[in-house]
Amino acid sequence: MAARAGQGGAGGRGASGRGAGGRSAGVRAAMGERGARGGSNGRSAAPSSTASRVLDTAERLVQVRGFNGFSYADIAAELRITKASLHYHFATKADLGEALINRYSARFFAALAEVDADGAAAPAKLAAYAKLYVDVLSEQKMCLCGMLAAEYPTRPPPMQAAVVGFFDHNEGWLEAVLERGKDEGSLAFAGPARDTARMIVSGLEGAMLVTRPYGDAARFQVAAASLLASLTAPADGPSRA
Repeated sequence: MAARAGQGGAGGRGASGRGAGGRSAGVRAAMGERGARGGSNGRSAAPSSTASRVLDTAERLVQVRGFNGFSYADIAAELRITKASLHYHFATKADLGEALINRYSARFFAALAEVDADGAAAPAKLAAYAKLYVDVLSEQKMCLCGMLAAEYPTRPPPMQAAVVGFFDHNEGWLEAVLERGKDEGSLAFAGPARDTARMIVSGLEGAMLVTRPYGDAARFQVAAASLLASLTAPADGPSRA
């Protein structure tokens, strides 16, 4: 949350770029804590220590407060740098936001590629996908793109496109997993795989949001487990049409 990490991913539907890494380091590898990629102004295309620290801090603030919940002054104060230094690396907050989404997406997509590389059965891949969300909640954070989706109308077009690309890619990856699972008989669902993929993303993002006020990650885990169990094919019998 690669161009399908295996076979049919975003399929050209606007997904952001890929990155190296994997889920071996847990959600930190998928959801991003280190490294930097510049925004549309291109100044921070190459990682730098200051740019990385800015991205790390901004990412955490978005996942806890939302993009509208912090300013450059907050980052400058926390990192003990000047706002001028921030503007050197990310001329505007919109540039910073675009860089955040690109980095987050690249690491999430790399984690999906790692899931594919394991060669596990489709149900195990879906469980690994849900675990990415569990790991974020365990750190009392939210999915970065989920937070930005909640603020979507207030975001500039490049950020909006990047958020949509993130979800498009996730749905494309899930669609391929679902189709493979149905073909193999390990998954069962009615209707097109694309619709079920959208249901999974919406269900997990929604469960994450509703879980937040309770501060209880187990609440999310129960919801996620129920959602995935509803897709598991019976031990005996054909999959549903």
